[in-house]
Amino acid sequence: MRDATALPALDFKTISLADDGWSVRIIDQTRLPHEFDTVSLRGLDDAVRAIRDMLVRGAPLIGGTAAYGVALAVNEDPSDAMLERACEDLMETRPTAVNLRWALDDMRTTLLPLPESERRAAAYVRAAEIVREDEALCDGMGAHGLAVIQDLARTKPPGEPVNILTHCNAGALATCGLGTATAPIYRAHAAGVPVHVWVDETRPRNQGAALTTWELARAGVSHALIADNTGGHLMQHGMVDMCIVGTDRTTASGDVCNKIGTYLKALAAKDNDVPFYVALPSTTIDWTLKDGVAEVPIEQRAAEEVTDVTGLADDGSLKTVTVPPVGTPVANYAFDVTPGRLVTGLITERGISEASAAGLAGLFPERARQS
Repeated sequence: MRDATALPALDFKTISLADDGWSVRIIDQTRLPHEFDTVSLRGLDDAVRAIRDMLVRGAPLIGGTAAYGVALAVNEDPSDAMLERACEDLMETRPTAVNLRWALDDMRTTLLPLPESERRAAAYVRAAEIVREDEALCDGMGAHGLAVIQDLARTKPPGEPVNILTHCNAGALATCGLGTATAPIYRAHAAGVPVHVWVDETRPRNQGAALTTWELARAGVSHALIADNTGGHLMQHGMVDMCIVGTDRTTASGDVCNKIGTYLKALAAKDNDVPFYVALPSTTIDWTLKDGVAEVPIEQRAAEEVTDVTGLADDGSLKTVTVPPVGTPVANYAFDVTPGRLVTGLITERGISEASAAGLAGLFPERARQS
């Protein structure tokens, strides 16, 4: 096998400072997988739109974008009023992902004590640090998750892959680094461990079909796209060795809020004795909440995400079509909560814990004492 400590190389960055030294370059993920476009964020309103309209998505990347959004705002106006406005406007974009609040609180705490003359430079420095810190968190999750995949590989016949089911896109496109759920997969592939990924299409918005498949193909990782309702069948027939998903918010008790449909996968995994892991950086833990089902705010998004589908037309252009009868009522819940009792383990940058208050407190005692 190749060196298990080697990190795979990504040929794209989800967010970076532009050559001018102040604007911010992101990938427009609404155009993937058929078009690769980058967009320049040049002010607060651009950052708000990028998060709200999901040009960027995934809890860690939302946090990084919000940090740079604050930097862009104080670059225009370093006053207290602008700093507060930036944090308020950005906070309203996505209510579920806790990294957004974490990043904004961090930027506010960093900048408010400083004189206005120092805020521009400090904002860009701290935003860049937040991005680099997320890269390191992804590396840590990758290393700890790799050990799980290696253990499973030892139980398989030589050359037979570890079959992994994932839901939504918890990959590099959702973070500033290797991803959360995909980081262990990329590490395993780089180390020569045979892996095969079952990719849920992940309706609505099709993040699995559009984004995870795009990522895995570029990395050369074996995968197959499946309909969202296929996972249970695969588990019943012994075709899934483990599940790894990400999370947008995890409570202090180990409940996991992730893309809608995650709960159903966890139920199927439990019924079929398939290990169900959640990969998360500590920035995604909400230490103020105990009961995920009762307390986590569930974002409800536009009906068009359910009724409309965008894809590649025969002429090579992107086309959007409406599937149900026009005017059909829609309920578009973006997330659901998987209780910790259904989770085999939480893969964090510090190690793997039980999905429980005691498990998380064991890895993060300093945070648990504060909550």
